[in-house]
Amino acid sequence: MAGFVDEAQLHVKGGDGGAGAVAFRREAHTPRGGPDGGDGGKGGDVWLVADPGVVSLLGFRDHPHRRAANGGHGQGKRRHGATGADALVPVPVGTVVKEAGAVLADLCEVGGRFMAAEGGRGGRGNARFLSNRRRAPSFAEQAEVGEERWLDVELKLMADVALVGFPNAGKSTLISRISAAKPKIADYPFTTLEPHLGVVRFDEHEFVAADVPGLIEGAGEGRGLGHRFLRHVERARVLLVLLDLAPAEPHPPERQEAVLLEELGRYQPELLERPRLVVGTKAEVATETYEGSVVSAATGEGIPPLLGRLSELVERAREQCSVSEGFVVHRPVPDDVVIERGPDGAFVVRGRPAERAVALSDLTNSDALAYVQYRLQRLGVDRALARAGAKQGDVVHVGALTFEYET
Repeated sequence: MAGFVDEAQLHVKGGDGGAGAVAFRREAHTPRGGPDGGDGGKGGDVWLVADPGVVSLLGFRDHPHRRAANGGHGQGKRRHGATGADALVPVPVGTVVKEAGAVLADLCEVGGRFMAAEGGRGGRGNARFLSNRRRAPSFAEQAEVGEERWLDVELKLMADVALVGFPNAGKSTLISRISAAKPKIADYPFTTLEPHLGVVRFDEHEFVAADVPGLIEGAGEGRGLGHRFLRHVERARVLLVLLDLAPAEPHPPERQEAVLLEELGRYQPELLERPRLVVGTKAEVATETYEGSVVSAATGEGIPPLLGRLSELVERAREQCSVSEGFVVHRPVPDDVVIERGPDGAFVVRGRPAERAVALSDLTNSDALAYVQYRLQRLGVDRALARAGAKQGDVVHVGALTFEYET
């Protein structure tokens, strides 16, 4: 049966660009027509888009691959290839995108977008290489391959109020009482193994509450499913700490509160600075006197005052956080020339401009080789190799091209 999924892996692949064309005008009245090969089209990009209609990462569990369309190839008569269509991938609001543990994007606003994989550039046709010295260029650029990578995606629920408590503290019963959420409810621990969101309306107020699965001692250090559950508390503006007052609960309310706050602090100390209410639950079966506020989701006792206090705290917190919290962190793509040493001791030239300069259709063509030499020199590759310690005769790799360095 399908369920709530808050962690997944995603494979994204930008579309490949189209290759440039090598073509010449061949018309009766122009016997020596010039080059007219068109450019290839750019490949499509893969975008992750925060969509309020998506509530889980379930769609990536069995189908993790998302790919954009390829660009079309150039043709004669300067006809350019079509641009590949982008792939728009809807994800839940609150999705965090990571690669190798580093955060790339935090899509915490509706409509937030992140380019997960960039499409490859289209190659230029031979008409682009016409010059006074090169009247009939017989080469064109190959296309770039689209970016491809695996990403880790995690969901952190967006809620105004997070219900925090031990397993079986009555969180699910309470959220079903104050909202239209219908979580599974039973009288045993760990009934809730996934969070539930509910919209709460009280007087003129409206806010979103999250029923977070019960915490246990050691949750802040990752014991059990602690980190997975605590992640959904991070974004909540207000914390509602629920203490179980039922006689069967082995820990007194004071001990429950101390443990819960300790686990929150261990996971993220800032959580202890959030506005919070502490309330005893199951007042209808309590046998000991509790000095704090109490509620009964079964009878409705204490519910209206609780919702009133929560509404005030939420409104106050929203006013303090009126500035947009959404942000996207883009991974920088180096365009500069970078010189590295390969495993064979050869020099390897990295960088998009240099790699594109050698991505030509025919590197055995003398005109093409002359153009490559000109482009690499203009990009400063010779100077960069000299600074890196390259000497006469050293082997250099740039993309698919290998040559010996000459001083």
